[in-house]
Amino acid sequence: MGVEIRAAVLTVSDRCARGEQEDESGALLFELLREAGATVVAREILPDDLEPLAERLRALAEREDVNLVVTTGGTGLSPRDNTPEATRSVIEREVPGLAEAMRAETLRKTPTAMLSRGLCGTRSGALVVNLPGSPKGARECFAVIRPVLAHAVGLVAGRAHEDAK
Repeated sequence: MGVEIRAAVLTVSDRCARGEQEDESGALLFELLREAGATVVAREILPDDLEPLAERLRALAEREDVNLVVTTGGTGLSPRDNTPEATRSVIEREVPGLAEAMRAETLRKTPTAMLSRGLCGTRSGALVVNLPGSPKGARECFAVIRPVLAHAVGLVAGRAHEDAK
């Protein structure tokens, strides 16, 4: 019995929110999720403001029709990169293995991967995953976690271990 992934993609970028830059990473994740068999029920762009971002993450994770929230952007070291802080304030339980795996695997390709501060965790039956804002980083990190996403989402939903796959 498979798990249907119902995802929300949230791009965190001042420039995209102002219309100064195209949301390439959000569009890419939309396609990657669809290729993985997920239904994308929401795709949004927000600026890097901490409190509105935390509020939106909370609202998306608590939607009945969402069991996966994927963010792209805001995970670096610049003063406006607030995605990990917003995520930390929203999640109920951290899932460090996903973030560790993404950093470890992408570090093999680029030394700047060690600068990513992305987090992963759960809230209200949804898995929340922070991905980098660059299309290359988002694609590479998504490839790392894709094989376990349906299983993870099933476990978060309370399915028995053997039924979550």
